[in-house]
Amino acid sequence: MRELMKDKKILLGIAGLVIFIIMISVALTILAKERKDLLQLKEQRKEMIVLRDSLLLLSRKVNDVEAKKELSNVQGIAQAVEEVFSSVGLKDRVKTVKSTGKRETRDGFEEEADVYIEKVSMNEMVNVFYRIKNAPMVLTVKKVTLKKSFENPELLNISLVLSFLKSK
Repeated sequence: MRELMKDKKILLGIAGLVIFIIMISVALTILAKERKDLLQLKEQRKEMIVLRDSLLLLSRKVNDVEAKKELSNVQGIAQAVEEVFSSVGLKDRVKTVKSTGKRETRDGFEEEADVYIEKVSMNEMVNVFYRIKNAPMVLTVKKVTLKKSFENPELLNISLVLSFLKSK
């Protein structure tokens, strides 16, 4: 009888140990799954931070463009071209400004023009593009063609297609 009790205790001890081992393995499996989920969530968080930063940058750019639309007192592309080129001292080198049309967009009216400038140095060209980019209006360069000047190969003749957006 004592031996039977001893065998029962040993069997209970072994059963308890097996149950304990099973519980530990289940807990480790759950822990491994939770770690995997945690790593996945950390990656998603990093992606969300990158997306948030991109959204904030884009939002700032949109606000800048919207502010430019509101600031602009310019009525048309010819006036916009005159403003930009007189600010860099190239008004007399602008040979032609041909309006190529006006169309209505969702945000307002877009007017395009072909602009031809003669005998411009590289530095003056950089200044023109800087002024166009930072003009207090929505002025966009659609196309640029550069050719060397016939009289002086160091100077350039520039043909631009500019787009001017006027809000409704």
